[in-house]
Amino acid sequence: MSLIKTPAVPDIPGTSTGYARYALGLLLVVYTLNYVDRQILSILMEPIRRELHLTDSQLGLLSGLGFALFYAVAGLPIARLADTASRKGIIAGSLALWSAATAVCGLTSNFAQLLVARATVAIGESGAAPASHSMIADLFPHGKRATALAVLSCGVPIGILVGLIAGGWLNQMFDWRTAFVVVGLPGVALAIVVLLTLKEPIRLGAAEGLVALSWREAMATLFKIPAYNFLVIGAALHAFTSYGALQWNPAFMIRVHGLTTGQAGLALGLISGVTGIIGTLAGGWFADILGRRDNRWYAWLPAIMIGVRAPLFITAYLAPTPGLAIACLILPGFLGNAFTGPVFATIQTLAPVRARAFASAWTLFIISLVGFGLGPLLIGMTSDALSPTFGVRGLGYAICLAAIGEIASVVFFLMAARRLPRSESYLGSK
Repeated sequence: MSLIKTPAVPDIPGTSTGYARYALGLLLVVYTLNYVDRQILSILMEPIRRELHLTDSQLGLLSGLGFALFYAVAGLPIARLADTASRKGIIAGSLALWSAATAVCGLTSNFAQLLVARATVAIGESGAAPASHSMIADLFPHGKRATALAVLSCGVPIGILVGLIAGGWLNQMFDWRTAFVVVGLPGVALAIVVLLTLKEPIRLGAAEGLVALSWREAMATLFKIPAYNFLVIGAALHAFTSYGALQWNPAFMIRVHGLTTGQAGLALGLISGVTGIIGTLAGGWFADILGRRDNRWYAWLPAIMIGVRAPLFITAYLAPTPGLAIACLILPGFLGNAFTGPVFATIQTLAPVRARAFASAWTLFIISLVGFGLGPLLIGMTSDALSPTFGVRGLGYAICLAAIGEIASVVFFLMAARRLPRSESYLGSK
């Protein structure tokens, strides 16, 4: 029996249940490769650091702001295009670009070249998620949408699992350059499959002759929705801690506890993959069930789970042994992924039909800058500052300090819940 079950699709104009499930499955594979190519750098940071003689701050720039800035900036105009043009074409082109750029990372010989290659990966990856979210919003209605987006979001833990295990093993068997090339090339072939088999769904609102909102109109509309803005800030603060730690976990295990890249990749990959899949699916499923009674559960659920996760998360980086450290990451791995389905489903529901891809891109813009950008970079800089005093343990303390983002995110999710109406009366905005 498959671990991931796609939700049944009720009456969506021009869409069959079988095709909707196929489209969701294909988009899941694309999203998985997105995170394989993004996450593989984390397991390769130590060998890259040694060969290219980099500091933690430089590694933080490579995995953080140097990636996130281009991802965020490129995502907005691409998402604007996705609200008017072919979403499948955008997804296929983005996939081909980031996959080829990942392979090129293995051909670089210095920090500047690797930074440019990673920036190109970021530009490519920025186009996939907004277009995918928009397509799924047209394939699955409210009441099924959080589950569908949770299935899509399983690409994150699956991609992390594959990226860490494959990257660690390939580095150990060959080298870090081979790892980049091997994981990058399959995406180019998959882009052809997307282009040939994915169909553009009918946009909700198209029958009424609605056209996409302009950039200024979309921004003005979204800023007037308090619940949307609080959800975005909460998600970004959570990403600051969780993604920052995710990028540095392999280096922490290798430096502090003496694991090899293969051992660290296997242990962390299984934790992130298995707990991430279960947590992501459970978050979407429970949110849809509870949200049918009260929409505020779409924000309450992330607040509860992240609030429970925070103290357990800190414990992992203070543990004296690798076994205990890994064990302490299991439950946080489950709880940290449960927010994706509820948050992105609510965002797609709150946003006007004519600006759904843009709403997703703006969300990812903020998450990218605060979470993907500043998280790894500030942890790296803090590690450089603490290491002269605390040695290799300085990296663990730096990650612990970043947990302040978790606490702050709970506050914003609770604020979002207060501004969500209990009923579905707000749905269907154009």
